[in-house]
Amino acid sequence: MARKPVRGDHESSRAHFLEEARVAETLKKGSRVTGAAREELAADLKRKYESGASIRALAEETGRSYGFVHRMLRESEVNLRGRGGATRGKKSAAS
Repeated sequence: MARKPVRGDHESSRAHFLEEARVAETLKKGSRVTGAAREELAADLKRKYESGASIRALAEETGRSYGFVHRMLRESEVNLRGRGGATRGKKSAAS
């Protein structure tokens, strides 16, 4: 059964979409990001990364490089997650 839209849902999602489009337009790949736009982008990347998005996903979403997104997160003092996957440490004596 479909959820009945709450009044204002459409407007808020449209406003969010337009804001994302505006940010993407001003942050074309290769363009410098400075001042308020940089702070806004850093805050947005930090929020999304801390909500579980990967650096690669954020890079693809913003059209920027992995290194750029990584640098922005480091500048925002985000605690970066580990790479994940298998680790190659010494086997414990219990194994």
